[in-house]
Amino acid sequence: MLIDTHSHIYLEDFLNDVDEVIQRAYNNDVKKIVLPNIDSGSVKRLNDLSDAFPHLCYPLIGLHPTSVSSDYKKELQAVEYWLEKRKYYGIGEIGIDLYWDSTYINEQKDAFRHQIKLAKSNNLPIIIHLRNSFQEVYEIVNEEQNGTLKGIFHCFSGNESEAQQVIDLGFLLGIGGVATFKNSNLNQVIEKIGLEHLVLETDSPYLSPVPKRGQRNESSYLVYIAQKVAEIYKIPVEKVAGITTANARNLFGI
Repeated sequence: MLIDTHSHIYLEDFLNDVDEVIQRAYNNDVKKIVLPNIDSGSVKRLNDLSDAFPHLCYPLIGLHPTSVSSDYKKELQAVEYWLEKRKYYGIGEIGIDLYWDSTYINEQKDAFRHQIKLAKSNNLPIIIHLRNSFQEVYEIVNEEQNGTLKGIFHCFSGNESEAQQVIDLGFLLGIGGVATFKNSNLNQVIEKIGLEHLVLETDSPYLSPVPKRGQRNESSYLVYIAQKVAEIYKIPVEKVAGITTANARNLFGI
């Protein structure tokens, strides 16, 4: 059994075939799918899909850094509203993105810190988006870490030193399609750290793994990531599935 710890299959990319996408995931032994939110505009689709498949889809609530702009405080109010209204399994997807635009860097930092505090007060894990922002993210998480903060550095693609910093914070590394790319150095990083520090994710519909690169990603493709990790460690894929599934279950309480 596998758990996709990061998938956006509630987005419009899957509007016409989400049932088939979920069936393919289930057929490929992906029996749990964690759904991080984007912003107030995506919450309804997220909630509807989670309600339709309550034993397979596990929703998170949060404000994605690329959705942070001048009205971000209203967006944070929406996060708080939904957090009080129904059950979520974590706060995400949150963090800092300096790849697309750094105009709202201060607002991104404030939104990130605010949502970390929400996670701590609700005893929930956080799912961190960090693109061109490892140092900025690390400093805030390190400052906020009080021994209860936990979560995943999503789509980790850093070096061995950064991986160790994440582990020392008490966080897990989210490993996705990048691990299957020929030009990625992630394999060398993964083989030097323990499997007990990893969870698997697709980030559907983005970052499809080889051999599906260039296509729309979906949760069923998690098997290719699991197979790659098994190849890196030179162990059976069943062992990769067992350990990463246990890590995910423990983190999200599922």
